Amino acid sequence: MSKSTPRYHLHIENGRKRLPILQITAPILAAALKRHPLLAKQLRVTVGWDGDIIDDALQTADFLIHWNPPRENLRERAPRLRWIQTTGAGIDVLMPLNWLPRDIALTNNTGAHGDKAEDSCLLAMLMLHQRMPEMMQSQHASQWAPVFTTPIAGRTVVVIGFGDLGRAAGRAAKKLDLNVIAVTRSGKAARPADTVVKVSAINRVLPKADFLIVATPLTAETSGLINRTRLNLLKREAFVINIGRSPIVDYEALREKLEAGELAGALLDVHSPEPLPASSPLWKTRNLIITPHTSCDDPRYMHFLCDTWFANFARLLENKPLKNRVDRTLGY
Repeated sequence: MSKSTPRYHLHIENGRKRLPILQITAPILAAALKRHPLLAKQLRVTVGWDGDIIDDALQTADFLIHWNPPRENLRERAPRLRWIQTTGAGIDVLMPLNWLPRDIALTNNTGAHGDKAEDSCLLAMLMLHQRMPEMMQSQHASQWAPVFTTPIAGRTVVVIGFGDLGRAAGRAAKKLDLNVIAVTRSGKAARPADTVVKVSAINRVLPKADFLIVATPLTAETSGLINRTRLNLLKREAFVINIGRSPIVDYEALREKLEAGELAGALLDVHSPEPLPASSPLWKTRNLIITPHTSCDDPRYMHFLCDTWFANFARLLENKPLKNRVDRTLGY
């Protein structure tokens, strides 16, 4: 008996300059196909690198996995394309979505980051609360300069955005017995938030923050949200943590406040541009920890994406709505 011809064509696009954990390599793809054998039988899969076969692949592709999908004349170039899966959770680099035909679904990788983000937020809050930046500076200067702090329990964390990352920050805060105030567009949030307010009420809760964690997607509404005026609402003892996107926070105003001792410390995991240039004054800013966009990703990232994609593929075959589908208006 001859093998049946696959019904659908999936094209996966990689970039050689991307970090290895953000590439769907041959071993990762093979493992995913092995985990989902019945679904895999319905697919013809092609893998491209840096656009080497993208034009040919688009002519027959039903589905596309791509961190930065082609925009120009997409429908003409890809007449069968029904669904694009991005490799990240944030899609700010793809906005506005006026290039995306209405009949093509766009899904993101929301859900891949929560566990690692929870660990990172817990670590960040403890490091900042224990004044580790100050002690590391003393170590580098060969100075014995004790810094004493009270236990962290009972403090208040304000989390901006309460999706996958925001809830992870909330879980980390609860492990430390902190009070969690969530700030969301809708004014709604599930546990572990103790309190939730709309973004329009953010100025009311910022003065309460011992920790401000930025975990919201970058959209037209969140760009510049934590500006100089709002940073001035934070108490001198407060700490700022950004695991969302850098344009949400005024980094220059934050740097000036740290240097002046008007904020106790900060940890920034997201930057613009990335890599952060060696000439950036942020590298030497007082009481600032810089991490190179590692707070939310782990080496299993692409394995998670593949399993998420196959679960959605099964839903598509059953005529069920795709999970993680991007809202064109909201941008996430």
